[in-house]
Amino acid sequence: MKKTYQRLPESELDIMLVLWNNTPPMTRPEIEKVINTKKKLASTTILSLLTRLENKNFVEVTKQGKMNLYTPLVSQSDYQAHESQSVLEKLYGNSLKKFVTSLYHGKKISSEEVQDLSEFLKNLEDREE
Repeated sequence: MKKTYQRLPESELDIMLVLWNNTPPMTRPEIEKVINTKKKLASTTILSLLTRLENKNFVEVTKQGKMNLYTPLVSQSDYQAHESQSVLEKLYGNSLKKFVTSLYHGKKISSEEVQDLSEFLKNLEDREE
């Protein structure tokens, strides 16, 4: 059975991206240091976001002395797959062609990109046989 995930608001997704792109488990100060390189968030805000993510079962919290350690429970690839499928269904009626067309509408597609996409689709087709 396929897992479904609640769509994360941008602020919570920013926290998850820090956890996914670094070596968990991480403490709140470690997360804060990375987040604050892009945008300034108060410690209390980060703590609130981490609590929300814990309540949504996106992160696990373990105590180590006086510090909480945060570990993602949802992998980045699983979340991306779920979000991609959701966007494809809702906005493009499950049409991959419409989706790809919208990505490149009005832009020049390089021959390398066309070749990469062609190879990807060929590999998918070969797996179906």
